Amino acid sequence: RRGRPRRRPDKLHADKAYEAKARRQECRARGIVPRIARKGIESSQKLGRHRWVVERTHAWFNRFRRLPVRYERRADIYDAFTTLAASLITLNQIRRFC
Repeated sequence: RRGRPRRRPDKLHADKAYEAKARRQECRARGIVPRIARKGIESSQKLGRHRWVVERTHAWFNRFRRLPVRYERRADIYDAFTTLAASLITLNQIRRFC
């Protein structure tokens, strides 16, 4: 196949909604260590820390109105807007800390 070879993640972090024996077995069959909070036993607080970073980043990208709803037909133009948004987000973060 062309392109970069696919890599499987080492671990999967999930909340209590995905807690089922079948999900754990599917992960293990693929060589992935499941980190799924169990209902009534474990707290979701540890797993929530990892998820917050992703949700926050999606929120930053959603501030750019062209990105959540894709108006561009051409993929290269959409990719350019995504790259521009990432550059502006990075610039704002650098300003915050410098």
